[in-house]
Amino acid sequence: MPFVIGPYRFDNRLALAPMAGVTDRPFRQLCRQLGAGMTVSEMITSRPDLRHSRKTRLRMDHAGEPGPIIVQIAGGIPDMMADAAVYNVSQGAQIIDINMGCPAKKVCKVDAGSALLRDSKLVESILQAVVAAVSVPVTLKIRTGWSRDRRNALDIARIAEDCGIAALTIHGRTREDKYLGAAEYETIRLVKENICLPIIANGDIDSAIKAKMVMDFTAADAIMVGRIAQQSPWIFSQIEHYLDTGKELEEPAVEQKQIWLKDHLENLYAFYGEYQGVRIARKHINWQLGQSDNYNIVKPALMQAQSATQQLQTIEAYFENCHLDSYDRAS
Repeated sequence: MPFVIGPYRFDNRLALAPMAGVTDRPFRQLCRQLGAGMTVSEMITSRPDLRHSRKTRLRMDHAGEPGPIIVQIAGGIPDMMADAAVYNVSQGAQIIDINMGCPAKKVCKVDAGSALLRDSKLVESILQAVVAAVSVPVTLKIRTGWSRDRRNALDIARIAEDCGIAALTIHGRTREDKYLGAAEYETIRLVKENICLPIIANGDIDSAIKAKMVMDFTAADAIMVGRIAQQSPWIFSQIEHYLDTGKELEEPAVEQKQIWLKDHLENLYAFYGEYQGVRIARKHINWQLGQSDNYNIVKPALMQAQSATQQLQTIEAYFENCHLDSYDRAS
């Protein structure tokens, strides 16, 4: 079943969560290739003085990506947020997503991200300003509240609906929770029962079975996958298969994982340049291979590699050892 935001119809109901330092263009492209129906840019500040920094320019780069292009903006000043929305639309954004869910201290201390949930009047002012400023759909991402004793997601959702927000993503934790403990889905279900907006459920969705459980329990229109995609970007195809058939898809073959990782690393080198690309690639290698028993043997060499050639050759040697181990076990 497709998911719809405004005039845009997505291939499925699976979204990749925007994650700063993770969901750059190469990673978004990888996840779209592996089954994500919707991807969102890394959070972009609304501050105009940072608009032309290399970091922001790279975050705004969507060349070659399939649409619709969704750009997430963050800030706490209504006029500045509206201006940021207009600017990003002029640069190709087809949907603007407003971040009111980030729990990071450096974001909250400037009254942005999930800190905004403390002030419903400011939330309303920001949403009204952004929706009025652009003709494209505007979506919103929130948490269930600022703290466990102030879960006000339903109140914020009602404000969002009245302001013309096109879809609402809810992470099943408060800002106080950060990423600790288990996500709760009762609040998301409560919002869905009382609001007509399309609802995207987020938080601790780390398997196909968990995805189905969350969708059934919350009645959400779509789900958003975050941290597990760093480790297993093929999770999207596994979830989609399970939702369609009720059967679990087998883990991809080692040979296929090697192809995906190599392609991703080469995309990182091309996007950032070799020097920065090699260093950014290290965390992706750690995420994808870190669960393997054999990984620690090659990890020092991978982390110390100074060139793309060194990094790729070490990866190739690692997978060759994986193939030999598999052959020995089968013999």
